[in-house]
Amino acid sequence: MAAAARVPEQARGEHTHGEPSAPRAVQRHSVRGQILEALRAALVGGELVPGQVYSAPALGARFGVSATPVREAMQQLAREGAVEVVPNRGFRVSERGPRELAELAEVRALVEVPVWLRLARAVPAGRWVLLRPLAQATAAAARTGDPANYAECDRAFHRAVLALSGNEQLVAVADDLHRRSQWPLAGGPVGRPADLSADAAEHIALLDALVARDLTAAQSLVRAHFAATED
Repeated sequence: MAAAARVPEQARGEHTHGEPSAPRAVQRHSVRGQILEALRAALVGGELVPGQVYSAPALGARFGVSATPVREAMQQLAREGAVEVVPNRGFRVSERGPRELAELAEVRALVEVPVWLRLARAVPAGRWVLLRPLAQATAAAARTGDPANYAECDRAFHRAVLALSGNEQLVAVADDLHRRSQWPLAGGPVGRPADLSADAAEHIALLDALVARDLTAAQSLVRAHFAATED
């Protein structure tokens, strides 16, 4: 597990001199949340291998926490379909094939493409300009070659676009589908820098078209962007 995934000392219930201690319930929630995000990053980055079984105590030792928040985080991942519970052993990382990934891509396109096309016609150029830093962040993340960092930036950009619809339920559902689509295939490559860069470039091209009010180009780019996720 990458060193960056280690939970900060404050989250483990330790605190620096002069810093007030947080209530126990808040601490526990904070640790569980940080462990959940670290595990999600490890899934996307390929550190948790599809088909392998991991125990909560062993993962807790890696993170420097007890098994309890790890187990709670893994239960959440089980609800999301990322792992499966193996009685008396731990959690097995789900093995996904191309068909599941294609199905997720199809559902994402059905949910997001109509919204993007509607927003392209309705949202003024000035509001699209405000999203440029998020698009540029995906490009910067792609250059680092860190798939977990890119995955977070990618979702942040898509969330910001869909948030323009004002539909919070849509944003939540689409983000969950997006997260699931980012888990690597069993035996497949983890996100390659060239693929990530191409995806990020599409974000920037899309924004350029939307800011320029070139609706024909924007519609073509939106459809191409989501069609690429099915490959």
